[in-house]
Amino acid sequence: MKIVVTGCAGFIGYHVCQKLLQDPQTKVIGIDIMNDYYNVKQKEENIQNLCLYNNFLFLKEDIVDTKVIEIHKPDKVCHLAAYAGVRYSLENPCLYTRVNIEGFVNLAEQACKNNVKTFVYASSSSVYGLEEKIPFVEDFEIEKCNSPYAVSKRCKEMYAEMFHRLYNIPMIGLRFFTVYGPKGRPDMAPYKFLHSILTNKPILQYGDGSSKRDYTYIDDIVNGVISAINNEKNMKCEIINLGNSNPTSLIDFIHTCERVSNKKSIVKRIENQKGDVPLTFASIEKAKYLLNYEPKVNLETGLRETFIWLSSKENSFKD
Repeated sequence: MKIVVTGCAGFIGYHVCQKLLQDPQTKVIGIDIMNDYYNVKQKEENIQNLCLYNNFLFLKEDIVDTKVIEIHKPDKVCHLAAYAGVRYSLENPCLYTRVNIEGFVNLAEQACKNNVKTFVYASSSSVYGLEEKIPFVEDFEIEKCNSPYAVSKRCKEMYAEMFHRLYNIPMIGLRFFTVYGPKGRPDMAPYKFLHSILTNKPILQYGDGSSKRDYTYIDDIVNGVISAINNEKNMKCEIINLGNSNPTSLIDFIHTCERVSNKKSIVKRIENQKGDVPLTFASIEKAKYLLNYEPKVNLETGLRETFIWLSSKENSFKD
């Protein structure tokens, strides 16, 4: 089995590659542009670890113009590369259009022309935007995307449906809900808050602390992604939530960070940020049925594992 994984140096991509590489019969071709959206050293360390496997090949390429599928003709594609971040997308909407949408179209077109058996791609809970009905179910009409990032992810879903309809390629989109864990992104709350507590810096609390997020541990997400790649249910064109289905308020999240670090935080309250949404809450019934998905790691356990990893990283204190 030959699998292309884009975004292999990133948080989710790295963990997915590690899981796939446990099978010596699976060859993983990982591509990543190694952009500097956050510290490149973390990505370089990830690639060094992956290159220890004989069945891994790394290509430093841009998804917008790569020919990786045309050249290597993989059996399957797991497309996780994207420009991430809601707030950064507000400042750079054209960048998100280029990378997230044009990059997806480039890869999907190659997949159609080269007989890829299954194309799995990362979407996001952000597409639900200002949706008020809960929990978020995949067949909701998407009408209230609240950032260029969310729109770029929704566009990927629409393109996927079109490519499937025209070329009959199996397309499986996964809407991730606030993924966290060891090697997590430094711009996300789990990393930022724990890091702030460790370094005695203030946590920035947006709004009154009532906003809620459906935090999902990386190991649970990886299990869902691998199941989608295996596609034992022979799915043709699906969009599936991967979340924990247990939203936590910002206030409770901060308190949990304090418990796992055994240290009181310094909280600085600021106003809500443009592009933010008040709530994410995944319905995971579809994932349970199609992917045998069952999240196992609760927030306190997951944050404790993240804290242990972060505590061991000397460079995490040198911003």
